[in-house]
Amino acid sequence: MPVTLDPILNHVPAWLMVMFRITGIFVIAPVLGSNTIPGRIKILFALVLSFCVYPMLLTPGKPSAGFVGHVVDHGMSMWAMGGAVAMELLLGIVIGYGATLPIIAMQTAGHIVDQQMGMGLGGLFNPELNDDGTVSSQFFFILAMMIFMIIGGHRILLATVIGSYDNVPLGGFRVDGHVLDLLIGMLAAMFDLAFRIAAPLLCIVFLETIAMGFIARTVPQMNILSIGFPLRIMVGIGILVVSTATIAMAATGSMRQALNQLSRFFGV
Repeated sequence: MPVTLDPILNHVPAWLMVMFRITGIFVIAPVLGSNTIPGRIKILFALVLSFCVYPMLLTPGKPSAGFVGHVVDHGMSMWAMGGAVAMELLLGIVIGYGATLPIIAMQTAGHIVDQQMGMGLGGLFNPELNDDGTVSSQFFFILAMMIFMIIGGHRILLATVIGSYDNVPLGGFRVDGHVLDLLIGMLAAMFDLAFRIAAPLLCIVFLETIAMGFIARTVPQMNILSIGFPLRIMVGIGILVVSTATIAMAATGSMRQALNQLSRFFGV
C-alpha cells in the first residue's frame, strides 16, 4: 500500500489558521510583540507554539476538536483560506492590542506630566514602540512593562489566545458591535488611567504656578523665570517619587481588569 501525505495535508489549513491567530499577539502585544525582538525569532516562536497548541485542540470532548475537525474533514478553497487566515490574524491582534492599552495609558500619562513640568523637549527613543518619548513617559513605560511581567500578563495573554479556540471557531471571528464595544470600553479605561496617574502632579503644578504668579506680582525684583522652571521640575520629580507606589497600584489594577475583560470576552 503506497504511503501518501494526504492525512497530514488535510491538517494544513486548520494548522495555518491556528498559527496565524497566535502570530497576531506577536505583532502588537506587550513583550511578545516588542520591536526589540527580531522578526525571525517571533516567527520561530509562533511556529513552535502552533505545533504545541494544535494537537491540544484535537483532544476529544473539547469544543475546539469539533471546529478543527470540520476544517480537516471538509477542507477549504484558496480564496476562503485567505479570508479566514486574515480574520485569524486580526483576532490575535485584537487580543494583543487590548493588553497593550494600559501600557499606552501609562506612557500617555508620562507625556502629560512632562508637558506640565517643562520637560517635553527632553525626548528619548523608545525601541519598544519605535517612537520618541519623554523622560517620564519612558519611566512609566518601563514601570508598566515590569508590572505586566510581574502579574504574569504574558501567560494570561497566551492562555486567552489558546482558550479562544474553544469559543471562537477557526475562521469564525467577525468584527461586530460586541468587539467594537469591548475596544471602545478599553480605550475609555485607558484615558481614565492616564488622567488618574497625571492628575495629582497636574494639581500640584497648577498650585505652584499660582504661587509663582503671586510672588512675581508681590516681589517684582525677583527673576521668577530663573526660579520657577527649576522649582517646577524639582516639585514634579518629588511628586513622582512619592507617588510611584500609588501609580504602580493603579496600573496593576487596570492591567488585571483589561486582561480579565479579554479573557471573559473570548470565553477563557
